[in-house]
Amino acid sequence: MDVDLTPKLPKNVFGGDGGSYQAWCPDDLGMLKRGNIGAAKLGLQKNGLALPRYSDSAKVAYVLQGNGVAGVVLPEKDEKVIGIRKGDAIALPFGAVTWWYNKEDTELIVLFLGDTSKGHKAGSFTDFYLTGTNGIFTGFSSEFVSRAWDVDETTVKALVGSQSGKGIVKLDGSIKLPEPKKEDRDRLVYNCEEAPLDVDIKNGGRVVVLNTKNLPLVAEIGLGADLVKLDGGAMCSPGFSCDSALQVTYIVSGSGRVQVVGVDGKRVLETTVKAGQLFIVPRFFVVSKICDPDGMSWFSIITTPDPVFTHLAGRTSVWKALSPAVLEASFKVSSEVEKKFRGTRTSDEIFFPPSK
Repeated sequence: MDVDLTPKLPKNVFGGDGGSYQAWCPDDLGMLKRGNIGAAKLGLQKNGLALPRYSDSAKVAYVLQGNGVAGVVLPEKDEKVIGIRKGDAIALPFGAVTWWYNKEDTELIVLFLGDTSKGHKAGSFTDFYLTGTNGIFTGFSSEFVSRAWDVDETTVKALVGSQSGKGIVKLDGSIKLPEPKKEDRDRLVYNCEEAPLDVDIKNGGRVVVLNTKNLPLVAEIGLGADLVKLDGGAMCSPGFSCDSALQVTYIVSGSGRVQVVGVDGKRVLETTVKAGQLFIVPRFFVVSKICDPDGMSWFSIITTPDPVFTHLAGRTSVWKALSPAVLEASFKVSSEVEKKFRGTRTSDEIFFPPSK
């Protein structure tokens, strides 16, 4: 498979006083195009407003930093105004109109990962803005705007020409946006930082999985996700997605080493990953990570709403399910070697604490 899997940082797309929008380019990270995956990051400064838009792709939004407010209008539904905070995962199906606002001093940073298979460009999100210099009003003639919205010429000029910003603007303190409603978070948001742990291994790591059970809306977007926190020096068992899914991983914090092994036992990636980088593991390729002493965390989407993984080491290793004779013959080793191999990691699950 002749595709560069090297982890990449995003590039600036546009921005200003209100904030910035960055995206990973499929020309730099070829697996985005091959896997039909889009990845982008929104950063909003205080009083920054990301103008209302909809996208050509279903996606998961994940709040990396800060607190803010988001407006979400699902097709044929009323607007939901939600307070968002670090750790929130939000499922955004096709046709969802969203806006994002930060009224705090700390920058609000939101990661977007999604499926571009039905989009205009493989590996990239295309957003359609309702307002601003690139909004839909600027494309229609005055006659069409006037007749569609039943407004006079003066109002048409105000709608089309008043907003000079593109994508992101900075509001002054006099504008008051809707306050979030606690009940609007229901069935739309799942906080991965506060949720019950699906895996918790002492000195190893912890996992929270986002799936159809805790956020049913992910079934509609066709994506699952997880937040993994690996303790200092710990290892994540070699494993692969056994249901033909891609793993798209964003390093949230820390650093560590990663190896990926593909077809014919070829090591296709061996590198150090750091906070802010994104990398993609192809279907059925085996990946393993060892984090540095300060630990490492990552947020991933998997291109199926209820992913299933097979691990090659630990108590649940597929090796332990195979009969001893098959292992002896396959490895061409003695029964003593096979017993030693099978007898290790009998209690460890998918994370292995550092050796003492």
